[in-house]
Amino acid sequence: MRLLLCMFSILLPVLAQTRSDIEFFRIAGEVLTMDAHIPEGPGPLAGVILVHGGGWSMGDKQAAFVKPLFGPLDRSGLAWFTINYRLTPKSPHPAALRDVEEAIRYVKKHALEFRLDPARIAIMGESAGGHLVGLAGTHPQPDTAVAAVVPIYGAFDLEALIVPKGQVSKGFRDFLGISDLSEQSRAVLRKASASNYVKPGLPPFLLIHGTADEAVPYDQSVKFCAQLKASGNTCDLYTVQDGIHGVINWEKIPAQHAYKEVLVTWLRKTLKVELHATEGQSR
Repeated sequence: MRLLLCMFSILLPVLAQTRSDIEFFRIAGEVLTMDAHIPEGPGPLAGVILVHGGGWSMGDKQAAFVKPLFGPLDRSGLAWFTINYRLTPKSPHPAALRDVEEAIRYVKKHALEFRLDPARIAIMGESAGGHLVGLAGTHPQPDTAVAAVVPIYGAFDLEALIVPKGQVSKGFRDFLGISDLSEQSRAVLRKASASNYVKPGLPPFLLIHGTADEAVPYDQSVKFCAQLKASGNTCDLYTVQDGIHGVINWEKIPAQHAYKEVLVTWLRKTLKVELHATEGQSR
């Protein structure tokens, strides 16, 4: 009877599952959680960790401005996770970066539970989340290295972003603890910029950015992608023509939805996901 039960359980399909509010890190009394979306199938699956934007000061794993990315990931055939992280002004840099790294560690440590291949995990973020995954992707450690990085309208050179404006906005004051553009402050900007950590051997990057973005200029992605390639890394840049800041804004313009299929196709190819199983589902 026991043998029959074991054989029956093997034949049963491994169902999809969604889990909410999984604690992955606790620090100074603050509990950080993630939501997990695991597709059906025995695995091992490839996976994506999603990091929301919000100027490092607001938002959460279910924020409206990150939700347009949920649908494509749901249809991608990949496992995916959306995470919370500590926000400013209570928790300035590098708190949020550390939280992203802790999320990577947690997902890798629990790979068997999530039916994941820990060697096929990508990180993806939009806006402030794009900045954070850019930093995490250029700071690989043995337990936080990932297979791919997808920053969406991320800032990669904070010095080039801030100095031409001639002043430091409240968001950057809260995030980095600087109030002027002295050489000391500019050193802080450089230290928090992924562009200053580009070197050979980084994971493949896909950058997605709109040409009409005034919050984070399109040129940030153009220059960063060129810098990655010049160091021998793989980088693809997908341009959203006339796109302003925010996938939530791109949702209003059907002509700007094509990035979704590009995103899913790139992730499947880079993470070596069998295309035939989910062909054509990203639309």
